[in-house]
Order: sequence, then C-alpha cells, then structure tokens
Amino acid sequence: MRIVIISGLSGSGKTIALQAYEDDGFYCIDNLPATLLTEFIISTVDTETLDIAVSIDSRNREFLVKLPDQLKKLDDRDFNYQILFIDAEDEILIKRYKETRRKHPLSSAAVSLPEAIKLERVLLNPLKEQAHRHFETTNKTPHELRRLVRDFIGAGKSNDPVILFESFGYKYGLPRDADFVFDVRCLPNPYWDEQLREFTGLEPAIIEFLQSHEVVTDMIEDIGMMIEKWLPEFSKENRSYITVAIGCTGGKHRSVYISENLAARFKNRATTQIRHRELNQD
Repeated sequence: MRIVIISGLSGSGKTIALQAYEDDGFYCIDNLPATLLTEFIISTVDTETLDIAVSIDSRNREFLVKLPDQLKKLDDRDFNYQILFIDAEDEILIKRYKETRRKHPLSSAAVSLPEAIKLERVLLNPLKEQAHRHFETTNKTPHELRRLVRDFIGAGKSNDPVILFESFGYKYGLPRDADFVFDVRCLPNPYWDEQLREFTGLEPAIIEFLQSHEVVTDMIEDIGMMIEKWLPEFSKENRSYITVAIGCTGGKHRSVYISENLAARFKNRATTQIRHRELNQD
C-alpha cells in the first residue's frame, strides 16, 4: 500500500495534486480530519484499496495539533507514508485568490487575506518540516504541477532512490524546490558562437563543442562524485526523491548538456528523471 499525505498553503495547487493521484488510481480523500487518519488507513488494510492519498490542510485547523500523534501511530505500526507539501509565494497566493474571488479558509471580517496566509504558514509549518517532498508552484502552471506530481507518483513505484536533474537559466531565477544547485556559468559558453547560438544542449553541435573542453568533463565528474558521496546519507533520512539543479546563464546549452550526462551516469544506480525548465517553456 502506498500512502500519501498532501498538504500545503491554500491556493498553492493541492487540489490539482490530489486529482493527479486520483487519475493514477489512488483512493483519494480531500480534507480528512487529522484525528481520523490512522483509523482510516487501518480500515483499508483488509480491503482491495491498495493506494491512498489524503489531503490535510488548514481547514483542519482544530485537528492539526493532533496530527503528530497520528503520524507516530502510523510509524509504530510500520506504515510507510510520504508527505507532499505544496507551497507558493504570498504575493502569488493573494493574486490567485483575487482572480478566483474565493474566500481563504482562515480569513474573516477580522482577519485579512495576507494575515490569513501568514497564520496558515504557522499552522502548517510542523507538517512542512516533516515533508518528504516539496513542490513550489509560484512560477508553475497547473499543467506543469500536474506533470511534476505524475513524475513523483511514478518514482514512488520503485524502491530505488529517484534523482531529478533539472537544467535552468539563472537569468530566469533559481528553482525553488531543488536540494542541490550547481552553477556551471564558469564553463565555455557556446552562446558566443553565432553558429551555435540557436542550438540546445540536446543537439550534436553543442555536444561536440562542450565535449571538446576538458573543464566541462571535470565539472561533470566533480558534481557526480559529490552526489555519489551524499546520496546514501539522503537515503538514510528517507529522502528518496532528490532534485539536482544545474544552472547556466540561459538554461539552454551548458546546463542541459551536463544534466543529460549526469542522468546517464546515475541511470544504473537510481531512477533518474530529467527536466529542462527553459526548454519546456518554448
């Protein structure tokens, strides 16, 4: 049985995540009272329900204080579960609420929307600290979030650790949910060759250019050795899903090439996934 607890800030995309799990065949419950979590999971053990996804958030305000006890009961019974926490910047959450004209569950005549979001962060912070995976949706569309959740669900079907290699461009901002970030802007840049500029790190012309520089190979080796050294320590802490972000200036040449090479390096040691953030936006 796979058990997933989905939580996060109101307006961050929890409903989209829960729908993605439902599409994958999970039995899903939205806004389950935290005090019923253990009882509900135990009741499903002898049924045909194999996988469960439960959403718990600030609508459970009066129950959240009892959630740590519920999680301990699951641990005592050796239930394996994952906590997925979804977040976004306050300004984006406010914008989303204004666009949809929905009421925040913690807002009232005496509590403004910004104050409600701040209170919600305080209430959910203990759960956020225990989460096995964080998704930051500030700059993500619903389609992108749904795809990331599907990738995460697929990774959970394997007992191997999962490493997502994500290329990005510094000029567009840092990935907000990365575990490791490596800056490769010091490497030779094919952008300055007008004949290479329009290609990407997936294409032979850029691959040949970067392969011709020993310093690029050295960078890949050093990053690979660092991940190899610390991957077991992450596994000991039940961190089975790790995001390694590789950044260059525009996110289309060097970072793409290096991410592809690192994914190939680890494909026989872990389940590897690749995301090229700037290429996906084209």
